[in-house]
Amino acid sequence: MSHNDVRGRTVSIGALMTALMAAIFAFQLNASMLAPALTVMGQQLNATQAEIGVTQTGFFAAAALFSLFLPRWGDLAGRKKIMLGMLIATGVGCVVSALATNVTVLGIGRIIQGTSGPIVPLALIMLHQQVTDNAHYAKLMSILTAVNGGIAGLDALLGGWLAETYGFRSVFWTMAGVAVLAVIGVALGTVESRSSESQKMDWPGVPALLVVLGGLYFAFNEMGKLGGANWGLVAGLIVLAAVAFVVFWRIETNAHAPLVTTHYMKQRRTWALLLTTLLTMTGVFAVMNGILPNLAQDPEAGAGMSAGIVSWWTLSPYAIAGLLMGPVAGQLAARWGFRKVLRGGLVLSVMGLVVFAIFLHHPAPAFLLVFSIFLGLTYAGTCNIMLNGLGVVLSPRDNQGYLPGMNSGAFNLGAGLSFAIIFAIQQALQAASGPVAGYRWAVLVGAIIMALAFAASFLIPHPDEVEK
Repeated sequence: MSHNDVRGRTVSIGALMTALMAAIFAFQLNASMLAPALTVMGQQLNATQAEIGVTQTGFFAAAALFSLFLPRWGDLAGRKKIMLGMLIATGVGCVVSALATNVTVLGIGRIIQGTSGPIVPLALIMLHQQVTDNAHYAKLMSILTAVNGGIAGLDALLGGWLAETYGFRSVFWTMAGVAVLAVIGVALGTVESRSSESQKMDWPGVPALLVVLGGLYFAFNEMGKLGGANWGLVAGLIVLAAVAFVVFWRIETNAHAPLVTTHYMKQRRTWALLLTTLLTMTGVFAVMNGILPNLAQDPEAGAGMSAGIVSWWTLSPYAIAGLLMGPVAGQLAARWGFRKVLRGGLVLSVMGLVVFAIFLHHPAPAFLLVFSIFLGLTYAGTCNIMLNGLGVVLSPRDNQGYLPGMNSGAFNLGAGLSFAIIFAIQQALQAASGPVAGYRWAVLVGAIIMALAFAASFLIPHPDEVEK
């Protein structure tokens, strides 16, 4: 099967999928391959883990901020052109990080790598431009999005092996090589597409929106330090974000071609989807990426696993299950629709969290394995994919980049807020009632927040009911 681009050139769906998958791999490696290499990076750069952690925060913050405006710029300047620019910048960032002689240069490289942040939403938009049938699109979209939760855990395992065998720089050189392959793939396997309306980019609205998300992101990041947090800074960042939002709204109200039309922001397709995404991520992210590994390694309340094997029992099965479930969820969405499959995934995720909370005291490794696989199927392979898909199919034709971009921002905000809330609950209950109560209530609060996400999902309109 083939489709035409804006100049009439044809492209096969197979070539398009291969190219977009390569681009998503390039982003995913930047996001997850370094996790097991952080200790080695600190040793080789004579830096503390806190300093290395700041470079990680810089990457994820940059990824969130770039996601707000690059998809919209792709609408206007050409999505293929912007995708190629993002991948080239990502490769440059990898080279800078590989050549870093100190943690400052490493941080600069990681921020440049953050350009890759909007690759997934932009790839989904590019796919939808060529595959307009929602049922067919759901199947193909699910394949692309499935790797967004980690490439079956192999990326982290490879990163750890490279860092221990050849040093941390080899990880960045590997990332750079994948970025080069992705540039070649996108150049040859995709076609140019853009919005049907020729407009100028709303650059005045960009910095105001960046301040909104940046203020909230760093406020949540600071809140996650709990007892060590500077609460005055948190309050100041939240006030700054609120003021910036008022400024952003006024800019968008008066702009000739706004970055985000205020008319669309008032609609349920925008705020209901963003609310559902934010609540879903807040409920599940810190449980799977923080509470679960910590419990598995806890010798008193948990399973007492070593750091070397914990990923084999938790994060890797979670990622593999999500990868395998993705295409199945796409088939289900093609039959029943994105919203019904999303709600099914949310209900099952809540049930899984509640059962896990009840039986988490001194869990057997097999119990942790089953729970990880279950959440991989219900959240990573279902909810995550449906939320990404809805961001694309709910977007209006005249501004297709704004909702996937803002939805990506909601994912990142939810991840930060999750660590702030879930770990605050855990530490508070642990101090009051012991470690088991801390873990249990952290997971139960995650379940409650995901139940709120399920309620919010009923506010999301059907894609066929929204104006295009």
